[in-house]
Amino acid sequence: MDKIISNATPLIYLAKADKLALLQTTINQVLIPKAVFQEVVVEGKRLGEKDAYRVEKAIDQGWLKVKEVKNMFSIKVSLHPGEIEVISLAKEKGIKTVLMDDAKGRSVAELAGLKPVGTLWIIMQAVKNRIIDFDEFLSTLEDIIHAGFYFKNENYIKVIRTAKKISEE
Repeated sequence: MDKIISNATPLIYLAKADKLALLQTTINQVLIPKAVFQEVVVEGKRLGEKDAYRVEKAIDQGWLKVKEVKNMFSIKVSLHPGEIEVISLAKEKGIKTVLMDDAKGRSVAELAGLKPVGTLWIIMQAVKNRIIDFDEFLSTLEDIIHAGFYFKNENYIKVIRTAKKISEE
């Protein structure tokens, strides 16, 4: 995939698992709005979070770029400022895919005509593209869950089965 706009949580979880490289190898260019930079890097560093420094390094390397939103998309639902800016930046730049995990944000993104994907999608793409094998997938999944990533128990088995199937193709 060429470009994607990312919200904070996928960056945080991938960075906490030390797997930001999966994002870099899956997407040519990742853009984040200033509100996401503020949440992940500025606030993260203030709290002493290692993931904040990993995300900042990705920005310094140039494959993760911070962009200012010029035109805020009108949203009549209460969302986190980062999510609003992600949707707004995607609409402004004509980028159809947004990386976000929050269900409410994903629903609003869909209503705005965007295609939301999440942290698990990035990890699955890494399996599909043979960047990681099934064992690395399981290890990464364990790491992000240990870092606080949550998804429903019934989806846990589905995700593992899908990754296993993809890895065997």
